[in-house]
Amino acid sequence: MDTRTTGISAKVALVTGAAQGIGEAVVRELAAAGARVAAVDIDADKLRALACELTRAGLCVAAYPADVRDRAAADATVNAVECGVGPIAILVNVAGILRTGPIVDITDEEWAAVFAVNTNGVFHFCRAAARRMLARGEGAIITVASNATGVPRMHMAAYSASKAATAMFTKCLGLELAGRGIRCNVVSPGSTDTAMQRAMWTDDSGAQSVIDGSLAGYRTGIPLRRLASPANVADAVAFLASDQAAHITMHDLFVDGGAALCG
Repeated sequence: MDTRTTGISAKVALVTGAAQGIGEAVVRELAAAGARVAAVDIDADKLRALACELTRAGLCVAAYPADVRDRAAADATVNAVECGVGPIAILVNVAGILRTGPIVDITDEEWAAVFAVNTNGVFHFCRAAARRMLARGEGAIITVASNATGVPRMHMAAYSASKAATAMFTKCLGLELAGRGIRCNVVSPGSTDTAMQRAMWTDDSGAQSVIDGSLAGYRTGIPLRRLASPANVADAVAFLASDQAAHITMHDLFVDGGAALCG
């Protein structure tokens, strides 16, 4: 049994963006801690493969393919999990997309697409889950944002703005729900070794370039001299979902190796 955290075992945890990257790592971490995980993602094939793998390993993970952009799908998914698995005690919002480019070149469609997933998707699932948590007087909601919420990034305006909106939304939600025993926190990763991160690299030196930073791009490097792993972020999520964080709410935990020089 994992003795690092308590209060997760046997609880129902819904994780969005669960099929790969940070979301997949969160599913693995919470399932290993004994949670009954409802894994949500738009990629049904990857999602079901992950659920099958972990179920064969003796963990409790069920796949719920859904598009976080769709409010009706979010409501239906939360209802299905509550009826099929049990009362949702932990919600982790990880689903996110990235579109890069100069602000003057961003199309209306690109801007809307980023906010539809990164911001609206979080709102949809938080609202649906919070309504049920309120009736029970307990719950933990964790939103994975980004250290780009507080540090301007070249060619990442849509992503940074959507994540900043999501982080503040989660804190406001935490303020409204605190009196009912529901905690809402944010985890803000920096550069993490995921497919999304690697897609921005142009050659084999991509990782080192991120670690070193770029004076021309006004980007500080990573003081700890390494990229985060998805598991590093999942560890932070699990902590905020656990009893060890019982008196923490409306907090933004930076997991970026010091890259934001704050947090």
